[in-house]
Amino acid sequence: MLCRLLEEKLKLIFALPKGRILNEALPLLERAGIKPESSFHDNEDRRLIFRTNVSGLHIIRVRSFDVATFVAFGAAHIGVVGSDVLMEFDYPENYSPLDLKIGKCRMMVAQPVKLKVDDDPARWSHVSVATKYPEVTKQHFAARGVQAECIKLNGAMELAPKLGLAKRIVDLVDTGKTLKENGLVAVEQIADVSSRLVVNRAALKTKPELLRKWVERIREAVNG
Repeated sequence: MLCRLLEEKLKLIFALPKGRILNEALPLLERAGIKPESSFHDNEDRRLIFRTNVSGLHIIRVRSFDVATFVAFGAAHIGVVGSDVLMEFDYPENYSPLDLKIGKCRMMVAQPVKLKVDDDPARWSHVSVATKYPEVTKQHFAARGVQAECIKLNGAMELAPKLGLAKRIVDLVDTGKTLKENGLVAVEQIADVSSRLVVNRAALKTKPELLRKWVERIREAVNG
């Protein structure tokens, strides 16, 4: 019984996002001393929880938008998540002590090139916007006194203006190539975005030494 309680106390769940950020985060974690088991890299393996080389530390692989939720509700103790997701959900249970300096991009307002010709963002009073970030979008425009009608989409944002769903979009922009290929142009920046380390505040109180150790190791890996 004592051994089981000790095992649970030492168990740590680390949430990582699927996709591009995962490829950038893994070398960083490896420099910090965390390597997932070999099957983690097998695309045919459908498991979502994996062991690592560190006893008691497991990795879960989930959608990027879900990392903040898993950590906030204590299903994971620590994770890697974009600052865009932290802004959108703004869970008070999440503590973000470290910018990992990966996954850098910008959250931008974009619209069709033709619309920009005789359109001045400073004169907007009402806008229709397709976005994955309705809360951030509403807050951004409300701060300017602009009413934003947000249509929630999870992808293919660039189609919204083409098909008349919304005149504008709010999305993440890296090089701007996708916007250009779809006849769109960025007209306003909402925020710089990068991936952050996020920790559950309650877990930080129950496992302070363990979590702080990994925060510092990852900080050293970022700065090294």
